[in-house]
Amino acid sequence: MKDQYIKIRRELHKIPELGYQEYKTQAYLLQYLESLPQERLEIRKWKTGLFVKVKGTNPSKTIGYRADIDGLPITEETSLEYQSTHEGNMHACGHDFHMSIALGVLTHFVHNKVEDHFVFIFQPAEEGPGGAKPMLESDIMQEWKPDVFFALHIAPEYEVGTVAVKEGLLFANTSELFIDLKGKGGHAAYPHHTKDMILAASTLVMQLQSIVSRNVDPLDSAVVTIGKMQGGTVQNIIAERARLEGTIRTLSAESMLLVKKRIEAIVDSIKIGYDCDVFIDYGSNYYQVYNDEKWTRNFIQFLQSNGNTNLVICKEAMTGEDFGYILDEIPGFMFWLGVGSPYGLHHSMLNPNENAIDFAINLLSDYFTSITAPTEQ
Repeated sequence: MKDQYIKIRRELHKIPELGYQEYKTQAYLLQYLESLPQERLEIRKWKTGLFVKVKGTNPSKTIGYRADIDGLPITEETSLEYQSTHEGNMHACGHDFHMSIALGVLTHFVHNKVEDHFVFIFQPAEEGPGGAKPMLESDIMQEWKPDVFFALHIAPEYEVGTVAVKEGLLFANTSELFIDLKGKGGHAAYPHHTKDMILAASTLVMQLQSIVSRNVDPLDSAVVTIGKMQGGTVQNIIAERARLEGTIRTLSAESMLLVKKRIEAIVDSIKIGYDCDVFIDYGSNYYQVYNDEKWTRNFIQFLQSNGNTNLVICKEAMTGEDFGYILDEIPGFMFWLGVGSPYGLHHSMLNPNENAIDFAINLLSDYFTSITAPTEQ
């Protein structure tokens, strides 16, 4: 079994696709699923994703599991023999791992009957613009809606055999931030005839850095980062346009609203002070991942009784995950799976340890069996 799912991971690793463009990925997943016994399987397409139901024999609940399927716009630099064949795209966040693990767990319950139903979702666009929320709102989800939902995310900083989890807040609220400024360009020798957007954008960047230090409760946490700044054409022309790109991250939904309110107030002052137009786009917004206390405690107790697992009670992270929308409506949890790589998530040389795949399949199969009754074969 181990070699089979490593092979699947490598084949998926070769074909990373961006959000809502996962056509080859969906076709690969369908081909695999259609090779399984079909008597208890029901498969439905949703855009470039999939819903897959494994029917229980005497269900009292439905157990949900999410695997995200999209890649990132990163050029791979691993030099692996199975590296990406899609130039400029890479599975640099481990979604190839997530898919192969989900297929392994799904296959286990196709061949080993239990009383409860399972619903596996293979979700597109986790990296943006977000697939969890529209999948949650879909007619298929409303028909098959699980009573509890689970997911994992690979963690390069932990070695294989380690599971890191905590009750309550695990991942932050996140929002993209795009700000476009428009003034009036002109010759560098006649600045008084222009409205300089390099100057306006620079002032705006500096003022945005005051939000966390002067508006957010020091006992709370927030991040406002501008990671990209564009403006101008050549050295002797004053820029008519400028663009800022960044991210907002907070540990509470209330702080996210506060930060956005302050951004908008600062932008209004820039409009007046530099006599220009400024437009804000918050792009993709992800809700916090908040692990249900009851189910997380149950999982921790299971791990403590499992001698093969190194359990870490971790801290919350400023990373973002749209699985938070699902947990906001359906109880459950997400956990970190150790994969032991010296390169982190979203790095062009990320190369997780594939031994984590078999470990995770066995761990999840055993855990899910522990929360539902097996059926005699």
